[in-house]
Amino acid sequence: MPHDGQALPAPVIADLLSVTRAALPPAEHVLEQALVAMRARVAPGGKVDATLLETDQYATHGLAWLATYVESLRQMQGWAERLQDEGRFGEMEQLILQIGFGEYLNQIAGGIPMNQGEVARLSDLGVTGDLDSGACGQLRREGNTDAARMALVALMRSNHGRATFGATGLDEELEMIRDQFRRYADEQVVPHAHDWHLKDELIPMEVIGQLSDMGIFGLTIPEEYGGLGMPKAAMVVVSEELSRGYIGVGSLGTRSEIAAELILCGGTQEQKEQWLPKLASGEILPTAVFTEPNTGSDLGSLRTRAVKEGDDWVINGNKTWITHAARTHVMTVLARTIPDTKDYRGLSMFLAEKTPGTDETPFVDQGLSGGEIEVLGYRGMKEYTVNFDDFKVKGENLLGGVEGQGFKQLMQTFESARIQTAARAIGVAQNALEVGMQYAEDRKQFAKSLIEFPRVAAKLAMMAVEIMIARQLTYFSAREKDADRRCDLEAGMAKLLGARVAWACADNALQIHGGNGFALEYQISRILCDARILNIFEGAGEIQAQVIARRLL
Repeated sequence: MPHDGQALPAPVIADLLSVTRAALPPAEHVLEQALVAMRARVAPGGKVDATLLETDQYATHGLAWLATYVESLRQMQGWAERLQDEGRFGEMEQLILQIGFGEYLNQIAGGIPMNQGEVARLSDLGVTGDLDSGACGQLRREGNTDAARMALVALMRSNHGRATFGATGLDEELEMIRDQFRRYADEQVVPHAHDWHLKDELIPMEVIGQLSDMGIFGLTIPEEYGGLGMPKAAMVVVSEELSRGYIGVGSLGTRSEIAAELILCGGTQEQKEQWLPKLASGEILPTAVFTEPNTGSDLGSLRTRAVKEGDDWVINGNKTWITHAARTHVMTVLARTIPDTKDYRGLSMFLAEKTPGTDETPFVDQGLSGGEIEVLGYRGMKEYTVNFDDFKVKGENLLGGVEGQGFKQLMQTFESARIQTAARAIGVAQNALEVGMQYAEDRKQFAKSLIEFPRVAAKLAMMAVEIMIARQLTYFSAREKDADRRCDLEAGMAKLLGARVAWACADNALQIHGGNGFALEYQISRILCDARILNIFEGAGEIQAQVIARRLL
């Protein structure tokens, strides 16, 4: 914190990069021990036993969190070493790395919070780890100290004009994209977002038009189909910055991202040529229609049915939690087409065309009805129930032209969807940090700013640190996707951690606001509500941990 007009000297550990590098192998060894122990418990024959996995769910989910922490430390080390090579590993970055390593090593040793009431401990996994000696011990003792946090916040306060604290490690082109969308969000989204939320209004079509002109809806669609052909890393940066303005705006591109990925991975050449250019230009807006009232994450038990009549299909059933359903032109609908099946093998995907509706009349097509679901946050696109009653779909709109491929086609989109959700979480977390820090600067108590109090400053420091950790894990998963490597594990970890970080940042920023944070007029109340959904959609935290654990084992 400032002292006599000067920042206190930063208590950075000497030869920090060597120390953090030396701490990685012991942490990785703990993970290896945990993998061996858990395989013996839930995969005694060499293959995961579903019953044992479910019975030992607490420990297996703890394994997922442990692996996520170890991968986070690896990616933070890689980030720091790249910055060092580029001559950009400054004092702020060193403190972020040091505090991050110190805190996460302490949590690995003492207990990782899966949420507020569930802590995963090494004893749950049946292992012990020597993280008390050597580099690990030093970082646990000297990494996340009060002095380090105060020094970091002092640097954050002097970081004029840069709300993202610490170099992100991205190349110049991606940083230019970040700056472009940060400016757009600050000018066109931030001044209006809270009003949209309070009035529970759809994001204005003018904003959707602006985003379309900026190429948002075709960001990662190949150029041959009218898109910009940019990497997933660009999508992450754009989603991050737009979600920093308002998660509803940051999520508009997700609809097109999911639909385009479905068509690119599973569509026929004719379907690609017909649909992708229109998605890329924003001429048509899509919505994903997967979830049903009684299935939730159990997609294999979907009951909505599609029956062939002549060359076309007729759909009957009920769907729920359908985002942006009213305004859209096409629904990607998952339905059961193969009779007498009760699992994922009977599901098919359709590109079901519809007429855009309005706030007053969301559904206008014959055989289509539904209504709005009122929600706490994430309001800008609205959530709906959708009912199909002999709703007709053209035969040519069966995705891929083959039945029974729907679940497989959907699974192919989950990597991109979860990377994008992790990016949205980072944006929400960043927004919470900025709003919380500004309030802490402006609010005076006992003749000084709130930020002068160590526990307030510590909250802000840990927000900045954990945002950077989640950011590097997300960038890593995007790089893996861009390299065309399987990254469901990495994407799942990024989403798992990002969602928890967003909620923690929003909760702590609201705490900094005190009673004012509980008032609807303060935007932190909206940010808290928006943050809460991130641990539920695109795979609830428990489902995400289960998927990660299965993959690890």
